[in-house]
Amino acid sequence: MKVVILAGGKGTRLAEETAVRPKPMVEIGGKPVLWHIMQVYAAHGFNEFLIACGYKGEIIKEYFHNFSIHSSDYFIDLATGERTVINGRGTGWRVGLIDTGAETMTGGRILRLRQWLGEEPFMVTYGDGLGDVNICALVDFHRAHGRIATVTAVRPPSRFGNLTLRGTAVCEFSEKPQTDEGWINGGFFVFNPGIFDYLENDETILEKDPLERLARGSELMAFRHPGFWQPMDTLREKQLLEALWQSGQAPWKIWQ
Repeated sequence: MKVVILAGGKGTRLAEETAVRPKPMVEIGGKPVLWHIMQVYAAHGFNEFLIACGYKGEIIKEYFHNFSIHSSDYFIDLATGERTVINGRGTGWRVGLIDTGAETMTGGRILRLRQWLGEEPFMVTYGDGLGDVNICALVDFHRAHGRIATVTAVRPPSRFGNLTLRGTAVCEFSEKPQTDEGWINGGFFVFNPGIFDYLENDETILEKDPLERLARGSELMAFRHPGFWQPMDTLREKQLLEALWQSGQAPWKIWQ
């Protein structure tokens, strides 16, 4: 099953980083957040990716073009340009890098990839959200219910520390990364090819009319993920993810 990663947005709320590179290339622990997302899927055996590029997509293409250089040590003969790789750390990934337009909306980006997706179910996620989602269980859930679409429902991240009060006394203070109430769209979708009947053109926003129509028609199901999930929309959230990585306890690092 192919994995589509939406990596074309401008990431304006993270302008400190995205003025010079697309948001999926903002680094956590010295690696693009895009790499972290792909590692989550690959850890469950899904190694075929389509990256929907847009804003500054050439930076994403350059990264994968030189992936072996970025992930290996090597000697280079500057006279001939011959390179000898040592300590190579390649992967078994197959990655398609497709320009889906600088201004194309999320649904439009998926539509532009139709010819490479065939007639089989496929997965889609955003290029800026990390979680310890059980991808195999997600796929099994989707196949079992037989509807067109599955969205992963997650707990919203908490912006503030949680206070438990008894009168005016604080009984408990916890800086929780997520709340315990409500569910929101966390990405990590699975779609049957029928989704293309809901995508009209470049202006189609997946999260608007398509998902609303699917929900009204009982064709959208929710895979509940109560575990870790965190988007990277702001500098504060980028710093949170970096701190988790540096602690050695990053919840999304499910690979060896």
